[in-house]
Amino acid sequence: MCAHSPRSSQFKLLMVMPSHQLVRKGVEMGFRIWSVWDPSELEADFAPRIEDASEQLLLTDFTDEAGLREVITRTARRHGIDAVLHCGHGSTVVPVAQEAWRLGLSPNPPGAYERLQLCAGADLSPAEIPRVGVETLTVDGVHHVVGMTAQRTTGPPHFFVTGHLHPAPLTDDERKIIGAAVEERLTASGYRSGPATTEVALEVDGPRIVSCRAQLGADRIPLLVDIARGFDLEAAVFTGLLGSTPVVPSASRYAEVGFFLLPEGRLETYTGTEDIAVSPWVRGARFPYAVGDRIPPVGDPRARRAYVVVEGDTPEITRERVAKARQDLVADIRPASR
Repeated sequence: MCAHSPRSSQFKLLMVMPSHQLVRKGVEMGFRIWSVWDPSELEADFAPRIEDASEQLLLTDFTDEAGLREVITRTARRHGIDAVLHCGHGSTVVPVAQEAWRLGLSPNPPGAYERLQLCAGADLSPAEIPRVGVETLTVDGVHHVVGMTAQRTTGPPHFFVTGHLHPAPLTDDERKIIGAAVEERLTASGYRSGPATTEVALEVDGPRIVSCRAQLGADRIPLLVDIARGFDLEAAVFTGLLGSTPVVPSASRYAEVGFFLLPEGRLETYTGTEDIAVSPWVRGARFPYAVGDRIPPVGDPRARRAYVVVEGDTPEITRERVAKARQDLVADIRPASR
């Protein structure tokens, strides 16, 4: 793989499960991108955005491993792909990595992804233990900690994740200890290039890694990093492919994403999205539901699709602004039991 190619305007990428934001960012930087998705996993409102930005949107059944491998190989050879990147997670990561390695289109051996998937084992930390997500970018085998993001939760008894705050309110010593643990795990896996997001439980006797994935953080965490630090993590994925070392500024403000905490049921009416969108501290929002749609319960990963992103000078201010946005969204939802 020519990861240091100076031909950024001609660099061709095959990306599996990319977000539309990531594809658009790469294209704006001069990369040519072919995208691969399983249509059953691709949200309907994202599909046209990915297709419009990509050279081609290739749809295939991810449960058909042989078919997926064939799509990777055929596309890479037909278009002279320079690198293959898996941007999501799940059972397709290792097969895609194996095929990319066989084609010479990945700097990471497949074993690195296998070791990352197995590194944490079962999550034995109690739910009430605070968690942080650590965003890193690895370039030529050197791991760069971009930032740490705290989870917001419902609190007892379930501690469902309701949002994320960046940067996490940690001491310098805590950041150093957590960062060292994450870097050690990435090095031990053999991971040499690309983004990673690592969930860490802050236990009394020290940080414990819960999971480590070779991808950007979900739930719009790259946007939080950009707002708080002025560092475009999505763009850095592409410059890192060309061998550029990231320079990450200190955070100058806080950014928070909060999921809309709606009861489970069928959506009948809603108002307030326009007011939320024009609030001066709101930096992004999404409400992907239409009247008649089923709303998943709080704690269901699908409930994270509806969110608001705010900025503020303190964690208390961002918390208040998320709460205000949740109040502004007025939804009439028929309970699931009716």
